Amino acid sequence: MGIPDGGPVVARLVEGTVVLEPIAVAVKRAQDYVRQFVPEGVSLADELIAERRAAADHE
Repeated sequence: MGIPDGGPVVARLVEGTVVLEPIAVAVKRAQDYVRQFVPEGVSLADELIAERRAAADHE
């Protein structure tokens, strides 16, 4: 099944069926989903850091 013994898994319900998948697969699937909403060349991490710095400057 591609799940190491004792490895962490994510359980999700898909059309009434419980699907177990390794955590790395679930993370990759989530990243791919979010990536479709982020323009090419944009780093969400860099934007978050910039926002935090701007907020800190206003304190």
